[in-house]
Amino acid sequence: MGKLRAAQYACSLLGHALQKHGASPELQKQIRQLESHLSLGRKLLRLGNSADALESAKRAVHLSDVVLRFCITVSHLNRALYFACDNVLWAGKSGLAPRVDQEKWAQRSFRYYLFSLIMNLSRDAYEIRLLMEQESSACSRRVKGSGGGAPGGIENAGPGVPGTPGGGLPHLALKLQLRVLLLARILRGHPPLLLDVVRNACDLFIPLDKLGLWRCGPGIVGLCGLVSSILSILTLICPWLRLKP
Repeated sequence: MGKLRAAQYACSLLGHALQKHGASPELQKQIRQLESHLSLGRKLLRLGNSADALESAKRAVHLSDVVLRFCITVSHLNRALYFACDNVLWAGKSGLAPRVDQEKWAQRSFRYYLFSLIMNLSRDAYEIRLLMEQESSACSRRVKGSGGGAPGGIENAGPGVPGTPGGGLPHLALKLQLRVLLLARILRGHPPLLLDVVRNACDLFIPLDKLGLWRCGPGIVGLCGLVSSILSILTLICPWLRLKP
């Protein structure tokens, strides 16, 4: 499935590149047809995914953390609805239900896909916040244990403390810089979370473009879809890179 998705978005990216560089219309048509066939094939292989998403939602209901329970459950429910709309689209494109309004069902499916991604990114942000709080607490304990001043602990430092800004914009800039460094350290130390953030962020461009909320063009959509697909394949090859639960 991941390889088909990667091939589909690679075709989208290639088609955009060929159009931009003035390739022959016949070659562009062949690439578009290949992309369409790959999309239809993926829809066929996803016929049972709604049930899988519902089962995942049932398991997520039992998570002890309230925020994780909400984000993951709602994400899986939206994925189930997205796959259900996708099944209707497959029936329409394959000729089993020729009267299906494909544009309407496509818009519905992308709306559910967008809501699912928003929940996924909310979950990632929550995980990052928890890890940043844990790291900050650990740093504070280490500083208190050593009896020294907190390096960069400017939240607790007053304007009279030597080596710290007296306030205003320099003070805020230093706080922001320390936050960014902490975020980078956390993401570097938690590869599954980093991959999940990048994958969801890349996927977000797809429904935003398809729904007309932010037109980024087929080139960006193809590139983001390809990167997301490669990361998904990577988590299949290396299961420890998959974010849990």
